[in-house]
Amino acid sequence: MPNGYGEDNFNNSKQRCIIATFTRVNYKIRVPSVRVLDANGQMLGIMPTNQAQRMAESQGLDLVEITPNAQPPVCKIMDYGKFRYEESIKAKQQRKAQKTTQVKEIKFHPGTDIGDLKHKLRQIRQFLGEGHKVRLSLQFRGRENAHRDIGEDKIAEVLSMIQDECFVEQAPRTDGRVHSCLIGPPRAKKGGGQSAAKSAITVGAAPAAKSGNEPPPNGIHIKIG
Repeated sequence: MPNGYGEDNFNNSKQRCIIATFTRVNYKIRVPSVRVLDANGQMLGIMPTNQAQRMAESQGLDLVEITPNAQPPVCKIMDYGKFRYEESIKAKQQRKAQKTTQVKEIKFHPGTDIGDLKHKLRQIRQFLGEGHKVRLSLQFRGRENAHRDIGEDKIAEVLSMIQDECFVEQAPRTDGRVHSCLIGPPRAKKGGGQSAAKSAITVGAAPAAKSGNEPPPNGIHIKIG
């Protein structure tokens, strides 16, 4: 970007001014001359800094340095306090509008009792309601490795309780000593009530014929896609 600024750069009166974090205002601007924009964004040209400061003061406004690295620096006549307030409101609204999706994890064990299970279900529903994904995990310890079906049934039980409130992103699987799955908020439904990805969860499915499509031994059949 060239150091100098032609008037064509400032013809658009609706151009948004980007103000540096450390902004010089009014009599803190000590350079000999500045290029000035009026309150409507129109170019007034280069003038002595003290003249621009008096001009802003006569209008009950501020002289704000918006491009300090230009030669000469570019300043704008504006209500600086009002500008900062409006910018803070915009920033707050933008932060509120932005939703950062996180992956939360809820851990279970084969002996999770009903009270603890209800608490974990409330947490899962809360996370899903906030738009987050949730990883349901269960780690087998010691002798639990000899009865992994109990742990797999526990994850299947949880999925059966929330099957209408979530979308299965990753089907339950065992990796080493950890059995887990990933769920997310329910997706928009189309037509006959199927989700966008046509995800179906069937708990307690009857044994299928030996055709290669048998449900897993934990009693849950998950179809994705």
